[in-house]
Amino acid sequence: MHKVADIEIQHDIMVANRKLAERNQKILDKADVFAVDVLGAIGSGKTSLIEILIQKMDHKIGVIAGDVISKFDAGRFEKYNIPVVGLNTGKECHLDAHLVEHAFGDMQLEDIDLLFIENVGNLICPVDFDLGSHIRMVVISVSEGDDTVEKHPLIFKDADLVVINKVDIADAVGADQDKMVADVKELNPKVRVIKSSLKTGQGLEEIIESIEGFMDN
Repeated sequence: MHKVADIEIQHDIMVANRKLAERNQKILDKADVFAVDVLGAIGSGKTSLIEILIQKMDHKIGVIAGDVISKFDAGRFEKYNIPVVGLNTGKECHLDAHLVEHAFGDMQLEDIDLLFIENVGNLICPVDFDLGSHIRMVVISVSEGDDTVEKHPLIFKDADLVVINKVDIADAVGADQDKMVADVKELNPKVRVIKSSLKTGQGLEEIIESIEGFMDN
């Protein structure tokens, strides 16, 4: 009986979150804001990537920084003088649509046209929680191991864009970057996969081009 009750509760949470996510996207659409849910494990480089995109993209950018304690990443974004809201998740290992909706209240959406929502560093917990973003970008690093995709298949099945980062050190850490690309494509044949190195600049223009392509569609 307990298992049945747990499943029903979980189902109710998912349904409620989905409805809030739909409402979030309507709020974003009304404000003409395109939102990117940025997912990735701790150390994948997602925060650094967002920082570079802030500097390189010709858009009015805002960031919602979600983390167990958000002030660290939020502080990194604030130095660019853009709208930033930090969301503390406490014991939770993911953002949800309800938290993101509250963040909208602390952000002047009319002042931005591109919103990056940096999710908590985790490849498992955020999978089932739609935030109302327009696309999901998953960032992984070769330093996590070339079996990372195989170990976390669900997050890649729903991804719209996958960035395989730190490819400049792939040989040094013994990672097969081509295997990682193939593993993603096996799970999600239509997704765009970009090899990148924030250190050398490899793949950055492709990432920008991909995001702007989604914005134009």
